[in-house]
Amino acid sequence: MVTRAVDAMSDIEKSSQMMSNIINVIEEIAFQTNLLALNASVEAARAGEAGKGFAVVASEVRSLAQRSSGSAEDIKRLISNSNSQVGNGVELVKGTGSQLGLIVETISEMVDSLNQISSASGEQSIGIGEINSAVGSMDKVTQQNAQIAEENTNAARNLTRQSKVLLEAVGFFRVEGSLESQLDSDAGDHDVAA
Repeated sequence: MVTRAVDAMSDIEKSSQMMSNIINVIEEIAFQTNLLALNASVEAARAGEAGKGFAVVASEVRSLAQRSSGSAEDIKRLISNSNSQVGNGVELVKGTGSQLGLIVETISEMVDSLNQISSASGEQSIGIGEINSAVGSMDKVTQQNAQIAEENTNAARNLTRQSKVLLEAVGFFRVEGSLESQLDSDAGDHDVAA
């Protein structure tokens, strides 16, 4: 759209230049007509009484030529102002176009960055999934360890209970003397028997 606007402004500028050229031609025609009317007035004055009617026509033609010249000058001034404004408009539109081009480049860079971020996010998501899987495995191992520890605790409690029962059962028997002397005496009895 900006390119089309610049082209349209350029066309307007060219048209204004053509109009300026046409106005220059009109000014030249008005100037030449003015000169011809002035010469006709001089010739009418020389003709005397017979040239009075011709002098009036020459005067009117001169007046029209001067008005045409004045109007052409006004139109030329307007066209010159229009050319200046069109030139400013063309520059502004071109500036807008270059700024829009920079915006497009920046957006393109942002899209590339967002694609890279998206790719990195995908890789992070995969990594997080693997971490979650590892944490899940660790959780299972921890639960198994806790179960084994609980079983060990229960076994230790059972062993403690059984030890107490055994101590109570053994406590019922009384042993005289030391265990070594008892063993020695048992060994001597065996020798005698042999």
